[in-house]
Amino acid sequence: MSTNNNNSNNTKPAVASSTVTRDLRELDVETGNIYESLVIMAKRANQISNNIKEELHQKLSEFASSNDNLEEVFENREQIEISKHYEKLPKPSLIAVQEFLDGKVYHRNPIKEA
Repeated sequence: MSTNNNNSNNTKPAVASSTVTRDLRELDVETGNIYESLVIMAKRANQISNNIKEELHQKLSEFASSNDNLEEVFENREQIEISKHYEKLPKPSLIAVQEFLDGKVYHRNPIKEA
């Protein structure tokens, strides 16, 4: 499958923005067990999700006002743009699958090492 990337300056790999059918044999090549591969990808997706969440909260905390009065609610354009940017990002699970397939995820199984 080839992907067309309009932005040639982008150094990040193209991540599918929707559901893609995967060959299961491709997923278990590295570990030899599809379930072990899924656990690795799920843990990586959780890490990515937590990192994105922390980053978003840090950026949005800059806009937090000390007055929490319900009558003084206003829309901040920059805050809306930041939120829209994070909504457009690919889902953490898609990023994790792509990283796993590209061999960018370090993992080890302590049971197999013993």
